[in-house]
Amino acid sequence: ADIAQRYRISKYPTLKLFRNGMMMKREYRGQRSVTAIADYIRQQKSNPIREVQDLEEISSLDRSRRNIVGYFEQKDSDNYRTFERVANILHDDCVFLSAFGAISKAERFSGDNVIYKPPGENAPDMVYLGSLTNFDLIYAWTQDKCVPLVREITFENGEELTEEGLPFLILFHMKDDLESLEKFQQEVARQLISEKGTINFLHADCDKFRHPLLHIQKTPADCPVIAIDSFRHMYVFPDFGDLSIPGKLKQFVLDLHSGKLHREFHHGPDPTDVAPGQPIQDLASSPPESSFQKLAPSEHRYTLLREKDEL
Repeated sequence: ADIAQRYRISKYPTLKLFRNGMMMKREYRGQRSVTAIADYIRQQKSNPIREVQDLEEISSLDRSRRNIVGYFEQKDSDNYRTFERVANILHDDCVFLSAFGAISKAERFSGDNVIYKPPGENAPDMVYLGSLTNFDLIYAWTQDKCVPLVREITFENGEELTEEGLPFLILFHMKDDLESLEKFQQEVARQLISEKGTINFLHADCDKFRHPLLHIQKTPADCPVIAIDSFRHMYVFPDFGDLSIPGKLKQFVLDLHSGKLHREFHHGPDPTDVAPGQPIQDLASSPPESSFQKLAPSEHRYTLLREKDEL
């Protein structure tokens, strides 16, 4: 039971990957066959860092991805070994590249350094300013850059995100509607950074996730739409246009935590929200059930123990 709790194991079989003594966030979810598992391990053993032979390769990077570039005097160094450890852990979230010796010299005017190149052609680079041999520091910095505050939910990672156990605050938007996504990202960073760890901030393709939209009586034509999925019910943010009103999005999340969203769906507005002199009405309703809870591990896919205490 202690091991299961420590490593968040709730289903059998569960296959976890450890690197340098650290459990990876993504567990193995592929086929339970010798061939599939062997292929996965070979893939995990491959070098996560691409060595560039010319700095021109850096200028032609795919800027839709998050890129971490390390410039080192030599490969056989403590600086590079620390960089390699970080890349081994975060290579699913970022593209890692390195340059050495004469090739990297132009970028090493103050010594070895590591640079983050965020998505976007005109996004400015960010330089790591800490010690390159301090694994904890460079790992924390890189993780902050590689794992976005607002992540995309897909059918491929839905189970993984659901297993984190945090409610979802989701922006449903059309794939090419990057403007709405940018506004949502900005307001989440501005209003809700303190809520990181209590709720997952996500965005989803309206076309791919038509079913959850229908569940809240919306269609792709209504996008962008913001909703909370508490894994019990789904709650809709009243108006995307209100996103930029200071504190509005944060209040929506706080109302989830306080139970206000749940109460109001069942009983109408809280008495404190009714204007003086107006009668308090009990407007019983039934909020839509959670859609994303269905992405959690299926009892038909895994051998689940019926009694939790048997773990």
